[in-house]
This record gives sequence, structure tokens and C-alpha cells, in this order.
Amino acid sequence: MDDDDDERMPLTRLNSTEWDDWGVMDETERLLAERRRRGGLGPTLFTCCCCLPRCVAGCFQWLFASCFGDRDYRARLVRVGRPCTEKFPPNTIKNQKYNIITFIPKVLYEQFKMFLNLFFLIMALSQFFPALQVGYIYTYWGPLGFVIAVTMIREAVDDYRRYRRDKEMNSTKYSKLTHQGHTKVASSRIRVGDLLLIEKNQRVPADMVLLRTTERSGACFIRTDQLDGETDWKLRLAVGSTQKLARSTDLFTIDAEVYAEKPQKDIHNFIGTFTRHDASNDNDSLSVENTLWANTVLASGTALGLVVYTGRETRSVMNNSAPRSKTGLLDLEINNLTKILFVVVLVLSVVMMCLKGWQGPWYRYLFRFVLLFSYIIPLSLRVNLDMGKIFYSWTIQRDSEMPQAVVRSTTIPEELGRIVYLLTDKTGTLTQNEMVLKRVHMGSVSYGVDTFDEVQSLVEQHFAPPTAAEPPPPGSRPSGTGRIRRTMTARVAEAVRALALCHNVTPTYEDPAQFSSSQFSSYDSTSVSSATAERGRRIDRPRVGPAVRGLAQRAGRSSTRPARQTRWRWSPGQRWWVLTLGAP
Repeated sequence: MDDDDDERMPLTRLNSTEWDDWGVMDETERLLAERRRRGGLGPTLFTCCCCLPRCVAGCFQWLFASCFGDRDYRARLVRVGRPCTEKFPPNTIKNQKYNIITFIPKVLYEQFKMFLNLFFLIMALSQFFPALQVGYIYTYWGPLGFVIAVTMIREAVDDYRRYRRDKEMNSTKYSKLTHQGHTKVASSRIRVGDLLLIEKNQRVPADMVLLRTTERSGACFIRTDQLDGETDWKLRLAVGSTQKLARSTDLFTIDAEVYAEKPQKDIHNFIGTFTRHDASNDNDSLSVENTLWANTVLASGTALGLVVYTGRETRSVMNNSAPRSKTGLLDLEINNLTKILFVVVLVLSVVMMCLKGWQGPWYRYLFRFVLLFSYIIPLSLRVNLDMGKIFYSWTIQRDSEMPQAVVRSTTIPEELGRIVYLLTDKTGTLTQNEMVLKRVHMGSVSYGVDTFDEVQSLVEQHFAPPTAAEPPPPGSRPSGTGRIRRTMTARVAEAVRALALCHNVTPTYEDPAQFSSSQFSSYDSTSVSSATAERGRRIDRPRVGPAVRGLAQRAGRSSTRPARQTRWRWSPGQRWWVLTLGAP
């Protein structure tokens, strides 16, 4: 370093560590170190250059985790009647497969994934090379472009129909309970913590905890065929602490909260608690019987629920797979036949090369023979198939015998013609499951439709009030412990008693005194109720007496809940009649 450099270099004070490092540096390193202290090389530039690859890798990792990674689901505490301050997913439904950015790449990938389209794409690209041209370019690009255009138009129409259906579902209005009363809110604007009023035959827009119903007992029935495929109605019970309130608006005056577990896929289980922090200090445990899952339909009465899960955190969305492109068996068969025809084209090309001779640029001549024989593979077959699928879908949607048929995808309508067997776990999933009560069997005697009048007379005889001079009715048991054989009158009466008590028929009333109709959760109850109505009788809600209610309390269950998987304990000397109907 010369004297001029020493004069221009400013004096800086170094600590002891820097002095030690200065002694072992060479001349170039000392100059670089001094310039870094003066900011000549820009420490920020060094930092940015070192961190840029790390930042880019972090961005790609975040993007991949956002699109394909597992989402962080968490449990929550939802205040009743208070707005929720936490951020949760919006309550929107999106079943589209494409967007503006991914439409063309995805469609092209799905098309050229098939060997037929990929083969003709390679043939068309080869025409850009003068040595391989065997005709005009448009004779190769024209048919291929037409096939791709038809497919893209079909996919665009299908995705636009999905968009319209999603928009219709997201814009459906629901009644929301607020401090000012009931207001209408779109399904996409529903948030966690909202109080929604669901009417009869209305779809539930989000996962909710049932707080109140119009039934005095707090019970209601829902249809879950869109969730689990079962057509039987399911019984749901409101939270006891909120059902006892005089009015629905009293929910804004209590200090209560609902604890809900983190979102799960299991639609048959739920863990939660309802806690009040005011004077009552109630604490109720919640199960799946206290919930209304999204995409279920309220079958009876009116229900008021508290929204706990929305959007992608609902049970129905978590159990649905992402939209994907479907490929029919016919497309796969055509793809395999195309491969066989391609082998035939190669064999013919090799034969022609053998006849011509392998002199000169033989590979060029071989490829041109492949181009000439490529017309053996019918590209028009794919066009005819796509046009036929569109026509089949259009015909199905306009069939007068299926007025409610909706074709959600025009990709595989021809698969309906391949169905030979329908395998289902039980009746009612794919059938109407209509049941009619035709016969009542008593073990040794059976009563049909033509002898139901005899059953009615035996029941009236058994339940007729006895007079003081008459002996006990037939079939009654003596006060002792000895067992006697029951008469047919007693057996018929006990069977009818079981039919009258062991059911899930819920009568509805326009007012407390006028009967309106009956609601059923199973088709066997429907058949029993219809047969009873033909005889001029009506099945009412079973009246639970104090003894039965006390037995249910000792068993740790509610009197309105099913008695399955329950251990009943009797004290010595007690005798109870347990009536069951159907499978145990």
C-alpha cells in the first residue's frame, strides 16, 4: 500500500479483537475490511444476496403448505349472543375445478395425458421441421385444435355450471337472530357465533349447536341423506339450559359460552360443553345429539342454533374430496386401442423401410412413414365421443320421466349404460323404502289386514274398565309369585301396547289443542301410524309416567333417548316391564 492510499484512508478505532485480526490479514483483506466499514461494498447488498435464495425457498414452502399442507385446526370457545373476535374460514361453498389461471394448464394436461392426443401433438409439432413435412401444417393442427377446443368448451361449461350452483347456495338467505330482532343474511356471510333460525325443510348452512326448538321437549328431526346417505330421520335435542328460557331473545341476556372441539371428519361424534357463568351456573355436556351438521335438512319444527364451524371446517366439507377430472372406462379403452394401433403403425413403417432399404438418413424416412400411416389412428373418434357425451347429458337433463335430474359432469355420462348391478348396504339408500303394515304375528297366531278388526275388539276388551262384580280381565297376573299362561287377549294387548309406546312419531299442532300432522323418523313408524289411522286411531307422543321417568333417571339416561347400550339395575323385590320394538 503506497503513501497516497494511506493519506486517503480515514482513521478508525479498532478494538482488541479487530487488532488481532488485522495482524493476520493480508493487504487485500485489510482493504476489503476497511471498505466494508466505510460502506463501500454495501453490507445490505451482501445480506440480500445471501438471504435471497432462503427467502425464495421459504415462499415456495409457504405456498405449498397453504395449498396442499395440513391446516391447523383448533378448538374454540364461542360466546352465546356475542360476536366472535377470532378469525375463522368464511362460510362459502366452492366446488369449481378451475380458475382463470389454472384453467388452460389443467385442461391441456388432462388432454395430453391421453396417448391419443399426445401422439397427434407430436405429429403436428414435427411439421415445423421442413425435412419431416409430408403435407400442409393445417392438416395436422386443424383436427387437433378442434378436438382440444371442443374439450375446453365442455369443461368451461361444466365449471360455469358449478359456479352458478355455488353462487346460488352461497346467496341463500337465512334468518339471523340479533339484538334488533330477526334479519336476513346470505349463507356466505354467516360467521362463527351467529344465532340462526332454521325453518322446516330448510338446509342447514353451517355446523351448529342446537339451542332451542319449537317443541316443548326440545326435540326435532333432521334428514341426513346428503351427508351419510341414510334416509331415516335423526333425532336431535336442544340444550336443556337454553330450551327452558321463556323467549329466544333471552339468549342475549345470559352469560354463556360453548366449548367445541377442533374440527373433525367424524360425523357421528362430537365433544363439547355448554357453560353458564351467571346465577344459574349450569354446565351441560354436548354430544352429537345436540348438533346440526351442515347440508342436513330440518324435517320438523323450527330450530335455533349457534354456529360453531363454517366453510372448510364443517363436517360435510372435510369429508368431501377435492374436485378432480374423471376419466371413463370408454376413454381408457380408446386410449389402449390407440397404443395398439400405434404399434401397428410402427410395424408397417418398418416393413416399408425394409422394402425401400436402410440407406441414407433412414431415421428421417422412418419417421415420415409413421406420419403417412398415422391416419390409421382415428382422431375423429375422439371428437365424436365428446360430442356424444354432450348430447347424452343434454338428453338426460330434459327427460320428462326424470324432471329433477341434474348432470353435474358431462365427462362420464356414458358410464350409466355400463351399470349392471346396484349394491347397497340396506333398503332406503337407493330405493323409496315404502313400508306397509300387513301382518302382526304373535308367535302362534298371526293377524292380517282382513282380521285387524278382531285385534281391535280384543284390545278394547282388554282395556275396558272392569266393574266391581266382574273378575279381573283375562291375562292379568295374580299377586303371588306364581306364573300363569297368558291368554291371547293379553298377548295381543301387550303387542299393541308396544306398538303404541315404542315409536318415534312426533305429532305437530297448529295450536296446543288442534292436531296438525305427524312426523316420522323411520319408515316402520310410518307404516304403523298409517295402519292405525285407517282404523280411526292416531298414535300420539307416549306419555312417560313417574315410575318410568324415575327408572330412566336411575339408569343415568333421559326418558326420550334410546335405551341401547344401557345397563338397567333393579332393586330386590321390584318388577319392571321393559317393552322393545325392532332389532335390539
